[in-house]
Amino acid sequence: MSEEKVDWYLDFIDLKRQPAKDEIQLLFKATPAPGYSIEEAAGRIASESSVGTWTTLSTVTQDTLNRMAKVYKIAGDLVYVTYPLELFELGSIPQLFSSVFGNIYGMKAVARLRVLDIRFPREYVKSFKGPQFGHKGAKEILKIKENRPIIATVPKPKLSPSAEAHAKIGYEIWLGGEDLLKDDENLTSQPFIKFEDRVREVFKYRDKAEKETGERKSALINVTSETEEMKRRAKLVKDYGGEFIMIDFLTAGWAATQTMREVAEELGLALYAHRAFHAAFTKLPDHGATMLSIAKVARLAGVDFLHIGTAGIGKMEGTKSDVIRIKEEITLDKVPQEDIYFEQDWAGIKPIMPVSSGGLHPGIIPPLLDALGADIAIQVGGGVLGHPMGPRAGAKAVRDAIDAWNKKIPLQEYAEKSKELKAALEKWGTQSYA
Repeated sequence: MSEEKVDWYLDFIDLKRQPAKDEIQLLFKATPAPGYSIEEAAGRIASESSVGTWTTLSTVTQDTLNRMAKVYKIAGDLVYVTYPLELFELGSIPQLFSSVFGNIYGMKAVARLRVLDIRFPREYVKSFKGPQFGHKGAKEILKIKENRPIIATVPKPKLSPSAEAHAKIGYEIWLGGEDLLKDDENLTSQPFIKFEDRVREVFKYRDKAEKETGERKSALINVTSETEEMKRRAKLVKDYGGEFIMIDFLTAGWAATQTMREVAEELGLALYAHRAFHAAFTKLPDHGATMLSIAKVARLAGVDFLHIGTAGIGKMEGTKSDVIRIKEEITLDKVPQEDIYFEQDWAGIKPIMPVSSGGLHPGIIPPLLDALGADIAIQVGGGVLGHPMGPRAGAKAVRDAIDAWNKKIPLQEYAEKSKELKAALEKWGTQSYA
């Protein structure tokens, strides 16, 4: 390193470098700030996320030089960086985020920065347990053997007026054919619907619904809170006979999510991850991080369910191709390289059950299942609770729409034999992909 140098950012670029299989690789979309080239921005990204700083140092050793992240490819605004594995603490998602999702966003040389994809080597993947149940195990808990998705409903309005009112909605949708009553992301333990009261009432009505329907029923109970309180709440769910807990994993944080993965295993509970807060950094096309990259990390963390979007229909953003790519990433054992995105070997850790939610109703379900298949969970809230004949009829309309899809019968034709489906279609219509 020359003594005349003030900084060494460009030393972090080696366009002849070939990433090793045991390295972590990231794909960034970078917009340099005015006055900086893409090379200058790229060098700073690699430097700040590995071993560099703003100036040359007298304390640099050969070991440090060997651990430098390297920009190995620049294509327009796309920057590919490879990182020696020894830069990372195995099994620690917070340390991963502090490194490659950390200070780099605040650098003056970078006006916008987005993590598009991340590739993990086998050794790093195997340092995590991954999901406990996965998508097959989730269906086994509910004893679902037919070719259909798991069906869940959130009571609407988002916060039920009381624990009993919440549980009674569950009773109605269970009788209509739904599998799961789901808490919404902001329902935890408010004064008018305390956590333990809700859990007690929900499982009282759950047991009643199971006896009347002969089907397995359960609830996704939101335990999100301070970590020790989440542990206590998870134990309560288990004590009352629950099989699932839900965590708002991005607001609770990666460390808490990893902790609750361990707690869930100790209690034999499946862990449902709601992605509240994700759009704060996934929505802008040139800044933050893709939901794809977040989903891959969530698979490492070991959640059993993960929201991925509705594939371009419903109320939430997310293109069909993006959502399908996320589904493949969290369900396949090996994901091939495609376009600009990395290949990924998941080293045998279990898949996540993908969850599609956001503005769904019976008229949307067939094209959704065409796109994503039946090995998913669908969460239908307003599309059940807004049914003209009430929530039980809304739930039955959803089951009938799924049945029509399985039998390859057009919804309008099937609706002639289902007054519940017919009423749903009259209110919301149908939707297909353009």
